Amino acid sequence: MGRATVGVILFGVLLSFFAAVTAVKERDVDIYSFHINSTVTSRYAVTVITSRVANRLNESKEVHFQVKIPKNAFISKFRMTIEGKTYDGVVKEKEEAQQQYSQAVSRGESAGMVSSVGRTLEEFKTSVTVAAFSKVTFELTYEELLQRRLGKYQLLINAQPMQPVADFKIDVYVRESPGISLLEVKGGLNTNELANAVTTTRSGTEAWVNFYPTREQQTKCDVCGENGLNGDLIIMYDVDRRNPSGELQASDGYFVHYFAPTDIPRIPKNVVFVIDRSGSMSGRKIQQTREALLKILGDLAEDDYFGLITFDDRIEVWNPELLQATERNLKTAKDFVRQIKDNGYTNINAAVLKGVEMINKHPREGSASILILLTDGAPNRGESDPTRIQANVKEAIGGKFPLYCLGFGFDVNFDFLNKMALENHGRGRRIYEDSDADLQLQGFYEEVAVPLLTGVQLNYTGSSNVTQTRFSHYYNGSEIVVAGQITDNSLETFQAEVIAVSKNSRVTYQDSVFMKDIAGVLPQHEHFTQRLWAYLTVKQLLEKEMTLNGEEKEAARKEILDLSLKYEFVTPLTSMVVTKPEGEETQVAHKPKEGENRKRMPQRPAWGRLASHPGQKGRTALGIGSYSYGGLSHSYSDFSHRPYTRKKTSRKTSQSQTPPTPPPVIGVRFLISSLDQPKPVCYDLPAASKLRLLTDPSSDFSMNGELSTKGFNQIALHYKTDYSLMLNTSHILYHDGLNDVMFLWGQEPSKHETDSVSLILRIEEVDVTMGTVRVVLFRHKKDGEMFLWPAVQQQPNHVGIQGIFGKNNLEYEELPGSVIKIKDQDVKATWSTAADYRRSSAPVLGCWLVPYKSVLQGELSDFTVSQL
Repeated sequence: MGRATVGVILFGVLLSFFAAVTAVKERDVDIYSFHINSTVTSRYAVTVITSRVANRLNESKEVHFQVKIPKNAFISKFRMTIEGKTYDGVVKEKEEAQQQYSQAVSRGESAGMVSSVGRTLEEFKTSVTVAAFSKVTFELTYEELLQRRLGKYQLLINAQPMQPVADFKIDVYVRESPGISLLEVKGGLNTNELANAVTTTRSGTEAWVNFYPTREQQTKCDVCGENGLNGDLIIMYDVDRRNPSGELQASDGYFVHYFAPTDIPRIPKNVVFVIDRSGSMSGRKIQQTREALLKILGDLAEDDYFGLITFDDRIEVWNPELLQATERNLKTAKDFVRQIKDNGYTNINAAVLKGVEMINKHPREGSASILILLTDGAPNRGESDPTRIQANVKEAIGGKFPLYCLGFGFDVNFDFLNKMALENHGRGRRIYEDSDADLQLQGFYEEVAVPLLTGVQLNYTGSSNVTQTRFSHYYNGSEIVVAGQITDNSLETFQAEVIAVSKNSRVTYQDSVFMKDIAGVLPQHEHFTQRLWAYLTVKQLLEKEMTLNGEEKEAARKEILDLSLKYEFVTPLTSMVVTKPEGEETQVAHKPKEGENRKRMPQRPAWGRLASHPGQKGRTALGIGSYSYGGLSHSYSDFSHRPYTRKKTSRKTSQSQTPPTPPPVIGVRFLISSLDQPKPVCYDLPAASKLRLLTDPSSDFSMNGELSTKGFNQIALHYKTDYSLMLNTSHILYHDGLNDVMFLWGQEPSKHETDSVSLILRIEEVDVTMGTVRVVLFRHKKDGEMFLWPAVQQQPNHVGIQGIFGKNNLEYEELPGSVIKIKDQDVKATWSTAADYRRSSAPVLGCWLVPYKSVLQGELSDFTVSQL
């Protein structure tokens, strides 16, 4: 289980490709393109990872694909494309792949089932043999519903391509209809030098985060080395909550309801901590537990009541009754905590029942009770049968309050703890043995520290197949999500009702959505609400199935399997089988349970090697085990288009492209945004201006452009004394000091690269790296007119940067009366809109329109040049 942070745990990705023979140089197997694209629509994240690899050798090589994705995610697609031929994954029942795996073992063929498990990520590996001078594209898609914890959603992306990649980029798009109230970017990929490679834009309901590091940056940052990047990019955000009844959406015959009220008083709580002090807790574990408890006790509110129980084979109670969290009582409790010593065996049954007894003896109207168990082992004193302990605890609690079970380390019987928690409206959480274990404990407590509602019941008219609608507690900073099918087509409005108990009274919330408006509110992602419903249903059924027996358990498993197969989710009951090229062996991997295979891992790859798939002559299949993941792909041509080349053209000639006759002077609108500002700023500049766009004297880089009526009709980039790039709307001319190389817009994707310059052509865009500057130049079309627009993705962060696009971190303060303060100056602003041409889709954003002088801090003449 992960740290107590949320959202779009995008949740995370690790890709690595390497030659099977370690003596082969790294670039012999070349990752020439590495893209991660994540789209978050109403908390539902769909992430696509595409990596393109070329075998540069004159012999075949095995290329490995390794990916880490969030534990909460389901893989939904995987594809390999080899020399134009595509091999798609098919989700099947797990037993089919297991049968193939077992047949391989019985024939004496090599086999293995390993998947390393970290706090928040799970690992998947596969491989394929790539012919000499050939390429392979791996593409992976996975889906997850971001959870809200401590007031934020979190999307985690982990990148480790195992070599510097010129065409490396991460693009994240978030769309939330209530509006985005908070956006933060954290993680090891957003520190020091790499922070300059992160660009963000936030405007109303949309936000974009882009990460475009240069090849040089990928070897010199804190989480980098000669093998490139190795770290996380964490996007955290929250949404506006103007409606206390929540956010109700409906589309395609399905609905989703997000419920997270904030403006309600906290409910005082009765909390009992049951702490394992057995001999296995010795050393750092017991020390970290003491430190965490001392911090937690310090955070109790004065109207809270609390109790402390420590146990080994004996039970010790700090006080037989719950006491109020007064300063005096807290001091005494902290003295007790400091004296906790490890000793003896583990009597979980008696300790938990004692905690239940203490809470039951202290009923308090208008309060919320919580029982928290922390243990690192299995019961071995008193009642030691896990099934009987679970039954005893369930009977004693009687559904009156939740039990949360924290399992410390990997020797603990986590399945036992998790089931016991789920049976009592709580959940299990693993605490990892690490230097921050005390922070993990504190983080969990913070999630349940502020109850706002109890006995929450959600009702929906004209619906069926609805996910969980009863919740014992709703905590501040969390969110309740319910989804279902709309079955009554005669309804004019679809209504939601929430009934709960607050601190002082019973409360009711209501919301509705007009059915006639549903067709107009479909999200960008096709069938988004339906897939979210399927994902949430499967997730909740997997938890419920753990607590069931007999026919009920089998019925739940059948429903999980049917939904997993229908929506092509790789879950604990399904596997993905991928047909591979003729002659390749079949490989099968299976997802381990939480904590399995963490420390003892075989030295060989995590796969069962199989012969040809039965019934498929000359073909084989790759089985991706349940919850061990695989993904998607596009083909990408590297150097497949040979550009026209002229020898020994002088630099002067390469700059002499005659621009078209400029149109009449009109305004062109520019956007500038910053991570810390909720709304972009925009300003207008006159057309027919030749402008200094970006200059870095320290690296001898410059970029200039000429404005037309819509954007730029010509842009020139210069680097040192040898390199130049001239772009107009018909072609691109690159001069490398010796030759001129011409490219055409719309040609097949290709790449031109030297030690310090990289030129990557995609459809309607050119990705340029010159030294420490990375710019993506787009060709747009509006009203029949073509024009160019640069998006600076990476630039040095020092005062010597000049030019219009050097003003990349504008800070301002909103004042009353449509006034904003920029650099201690009050500026009259008008709320307007602007197309964001820094993105291929050119979305229209709301922005504060101000005079250009207030943004550029100078006259237009300060930014004009005589020639490009």
